Amino acid sequence: MEKIIVTGGLGFIGSNLIKLLIKKNFYVINIDKFSYASNFYNTREFSNIKNYKFIKLDINNRSKLKKVFNLYKPIAIFNSAAETHVDRSIDSPAEFIKSNIVGVFSLLETFREFSKKNKKTKLIHISTDEVFGDVLKGRSKETDPYRPSSPYAASKASSDHLVYSYVRTYKLNAMITNCSNNYGPHQHPEKLIPKLIYNLINNKPLPLYGKGKNSREWIFVDDHCEALFKVFKNGKMGDFYNIGSNINSNNFDIANLLIKIARKKIKLGKNVKIKFIKDRPGHDTRYALDSKKILKKLKWKSKINLRKGLEYTFNWYFKNMKYYTSLKKKDITKRLGVIK
Repeated sequence: MEKIIVTGGLGFIGSNLIKLLIKKNFYVINIDKFSYASNFYNTREFSNIKNYKFIKLDINNRSKLKKVFNLYKPIAIFNSAAETHVDRSIDSPAEFIKSNIVGVFSLLETFREFSKKNKKTKLIHISTDEVFGDVLKGRSKETDPYRPSSPYAASKASSDHLVYSYVRTYKLNAMITNCSNNYGPHQHPEKLIPKLIYNLINNKPLPLYGKGKNSREWIFVDDHCEALFKVFKNGKMGDFYNIGSNINSNNFDIANLLIKIARKKIKLGKNVKIKFIKDRPGHDTRYALDSKKILKKLKWKSKINLRKGLEYTFNWYFKNMKYYTSLKKKDITKRLGVIK
């Protein structure tokens, strides 16, 4: 059975990716340092099967990382290990530098040594559309310049540059993906959609930054994972691949759509209403990706429309309220990213 390593596999995208890889009959090694965003609830359905292994490990620990690589000899490494929440990066940028830049450097150095005897092994580095910054018109192409606006986005942009430099300099068999905003099961409620769902279920106001007009391109996490698998199977060394749905909605519309979906499932409390709050510092107005390359080169496109995806997501959280109780309440409710 072929082996694949997923870093950050206790998180949102990583755990959903592991589920897909197990379904495709790979042996998956999940490397995760177990931070606040890590959650064993995300892997409970496959935690005891024979082709899954969890290893508690920070990718900054190069010596232990090397041992894992040499022991399992994976055919691929998907790097989803990252600090991801913009608001947290405003409060504590140092953690983002350590994980997203220094951690990726550690991973690359380990992979570089490993690749000398395992040249066919691929590294797929999972990044974000936020590296492109504000896109007021049109859609960002893979060749567009990076203009990150937050410490989070800057740290991811730096990691992308590092990976590409190792491809050019050391001929590493690596690829970079930049995906639009994900949503779906297992996402930490510091993010917009699971936070809104939590508040809808618990009779709380629905907080939106500014006037709720910030636009994002939304993709269901299963679509993203299928795209990542396509990149692994058929992607070209050193290439960048945008992964998006071509569906943009602003936060106000997302909140209203979730209200409609929730009303069909539960009786909403009197406190459930949209509440505009002070905007986040440096908040980008719009992200949008041009994903024609992955469609043309790898024959991938998203399949799940926004309403269907949101209905599925709401139902998952509603049926899995224990997920919320597995987290610290302050990580769900506390406002971050306020410059005093």
